[in-house]
Amino acid sequence: MIPFTYGFGQKGPAINEEVRECLQHAEDCARQAAAQSDPQLKQDFLIMERRWLFLARGYEFSEQLSDLSEETKRQADNLPK
Repeated sequence: MIPFTYGFGQKGPAINEEVRECLQHAEDCARQAAAQSDPQLKQDFLIMERRWLFLARGYEFSEQLSDLSEETKRQADNLPK
């Protein structure tokens, strides 16, 4: 499995379901890669793992951007008129 230490799980148990699903797929691909004796198949599974991780990061980024946007709007709505 590709090690990653940033991004995922910043909200603890409230992790987005899409992110959780992508991480599960990535873990499955890593397991499949480890079980392969054919170097090309191993590489293919590692590539799929990276793609799942990339998609998970995209979902998380989108969620963070949405949270930031909502917070900015809330603060703007509270400004004196």
